[in-house]
Amino acid sequence: MVLQVSRTHIQIKPDPARVFFRPFESSSKERSQRIVARVTAMSRFEAEQEAAIMLERFEGRHEKLQAFLLSRFEHVREHLISDQPLNRCERLLIGAYFTLEYSLEAAALFNPSIVPHPDQSGLESGCLRFVLSLRATGEGHISSIVFRTGVISRQIGISLDEPSPFVAAADVHPNPSYDKHLFERKLLELGLLSGLTQQLMDQLPDHFSFEQLTLLSSQALRRDRLGNGDTVRTVESVLSLARANYEISFNTGDDCSERAIFPTSPTERRGIEDARFVAFEDGGQTTYYATYSAYDGQLVFPQLLETRDFTKFKISTLNGPEVENKGMALFPRKLGDCYAMLSRQDGENIYLMYSDQLHFWHEKKILMRPTYPWEFVQVGNCGSPI
Repeated sequence: MVLQVSRTHIQIKPDPARVFFRPFESSSKERSQRIVARVTAMSRFEAEQEAAIMLERFEGRHEKLQAFLLSRFEHVREHLISDQPLNRCERLLIGAYFTLEYSLEAAALFNPSIVPHPDQSGLESGCLRFVLSLRATGEGHISSIVFRTGVISRQIGISLDEPSPFVAAADVHPNPSYDKHLFERKLLELGLLSGLTQQLMDQLPDHFSFEQLTLLSSQALRRDRLGNGDTVRTVESVLSLARANYEISFNTGDDCSERAIFPTSPTERRGIEDARFVAFEDGGQTTYYATYSAYDGQLVFPQLLETRDFTKFKISTLNGPEVENKGMALFPRKLGDCYAMLSRQDGENIYLMYSDQLHFWHEKKILMRPTYPWEFVQVGNCGSPI
């Protein structure tokens, strides 16, 4: 069979003007207090003038900017040196000093992944609407996930929708509960199941909240105020694992291009890399999964993202002795009773893995080794199999 491939003229280019606002966290409590003190030392007229200039410069680039700035003010209200009431402009200005603008695509836009859109309404027969995910690398070379949408016509013509000029970050929600048994297994795999962590786990119910874990962790730190630092490091590691399992949601409109999945947990602080989306069919229901690499600046942590509508997402750790390195790509359905996934644990070969649990992977078999000259350094997969 001869397969003819034609290159289209479609180009997806990064746009450094696509920006969104993020919290600016000062280096210390004292610095935050000094910033607030300087702003409140301005006369009311000066503050109102500066707030007007700020809004004129930035409000056209963002939706809901004033709501975000007012929420930032509430986060730093504790640093006010008096209870003197402030007007709206003064509160907006203080919020602005603790907000930064970030260009998502300033460095690059690459690594596409494509799946059918969950909404196929309003299309002619034979057409397909799709969601395209991309790895956006911005200032400081931090990677995130952005989206585009488009339609494939019945004649296999491809059209991309113009992306929105606005970008919004997600609202982050800690997991409503954690399964203690699964959490302990992950601690064991990471080498963190010490006497201290076992004591913490023993005090928690079978399903616990992040608040319960935080409370017990704080109590452990207070008991070991004069310790040698091991307790602090252990507690930070346990809380980092909990933060790596969370949920996010967007309150934007129907345009997927306005949504950006930006690093949230400590394991992601240097980027979310190489998301591979797949429309997973099981029992007549479609769930969109994406395997991706969380990078903290030193280590790579394979993670799993899942959604049904591209509005609400759940992020989880992948677990098991065979979950390491990059190149995870989930098959779009079970094979028999097992999930199947491609992987590249050694950075060189492609492996095939099976598991009866989506979040735990224990065995792998080699599938492909470098054979041809263009593969001699390594081989890898570019997405989930069809």
